[in-house]
Amino acid sequence: MRAGGFRDMWALDPGVLYLNHGSFGACPVDVLEYRAALTRELEAAPMEFLVRRLPEMLQAALDYAEKLVRAEPGSIVFVPNATHGVNTVLGSFGLRPGDEVLVGSHEYFATLNACRIHCERAGAVCTVVPMPFPVSGPGDIHDAFLSRVTPATRLVVVDHITSATAFVCDPAPLVAELRGRGIETLVDGAHGPGMVPLDMGTLGAAFYTGNFHKWLCSPKVCAMLYVRPDMQERIHPLATSHLPCDFDSGQTPFRIEFQWIGTPDPTAALSVPRAGEYLASLLPGGLPAVMQANRALALEARRLICDSLGVEPPCPDSMVGSMASFELPWIDPPDPPMPDWVWMDPLQRRLLEEFRTEVPVSYIRRERLRLLRISAQLYNDISQYEYLAESLGRML
Repeated sequence: MRAGGFRDMWALDPGVLYLNHGSFGACPVDVLEYRAALTRELEAAPMEFLVRRLPEMLQAALDYAEKLVRAEPGSIVFVPNATHGVNTVLGSFGLRPGDEVLVGSHEYFATLNACRIHCERAGAVCTVVPMPFPVSGPGDIHDAFLSRVTPATRLVVVDHITSATAFVCDPAPLVAELRGRGIETLVDGAHGPGMVPLDMGTLGAAFYTGNFHKWLCSPKVCAMLYVRPDMQERIHPLATSHLPCDFDSGQTPFRIEFQWIGTPDPTAALSVPRAGEYLASLLPGGLPAVMQANRALALEARRLICDSLGVEPPCPDSMVGSMASFELPWIDPPDPPMPDWVWMDPLQRRLLEEFRTEVPVSYIRRERLRLLRISAQLYNDISQYEYLAESLGRML
């Protein structure tokens, strides 16, 4: 197993072949050291750092994030993770009894849970839309949602990149169609920033949330929540702290409410520009070149593993970003299900214990889908997927 050409720039355990960047990301050593320096500055002078310096530093980080995703000024706030962003929107949207929220069956389980809980609390209806698998293109997914729209539908929660199946599902056409019908969209872009180019203005969604600690490789825990300007008055943080009437800072009320929610550790958010700039420095074409290189590796690895397993890819190449999924023969997981840290799919466990390879195997139970997913980051190379294919061939 050769290490990727950039392997030493990450702090990953050299004894494990890590093909699971998509789950939690991985932060380069340079960015970890940058964050550590910020932490030392904060602890040396908490008042100076948090009260006097933080507003300007945070504004610079937000400016970078807005340029990265082509968002209108003042429309991005930092949240801990995409799950937090989803719950923030659902908690503020103003669901009423009888309203309907549509969410896809391939959504990450935490988002599915959030949709169900917030709908229950509001007396609204959460409708889980069965997603097709395999797919011929994003239109299959869009059609599945549109076929379930009713007069009661007020919000549609849709993936940009699905979690277990790893489909890149360009949401723009669906967003436009729904908006034309008076229905707003929350795009779960947990994997979006750093994997695919983003343009919030062109997308037109009311809400978009995405992690920076995954494909942009920022420190954990850091994500963005975008709220379209016309929707900002109705969206508030999950915890109330400072209010717009507390400050005359020139910031929008939306920004003020999210900027200080109790004593923060802002160092992950402040490291976002460093992470993006560091990644961009690794290839001559900057971040676009990094995205292209990761996608090319994921496609090459997908072809190799599909050939090795004798299976067809579940989606066209156009729907592949930096991850790819493969269907495995179904086995019955524990019922009731246990958390991943208690129970691990036998194949995933063997890959880790016998072949020192970290790759996730997940389940979509209602559709009896068992899926292995690979990720591709600059620290990976094709020889690692060849080793995975050989290991799978010995076990399956």
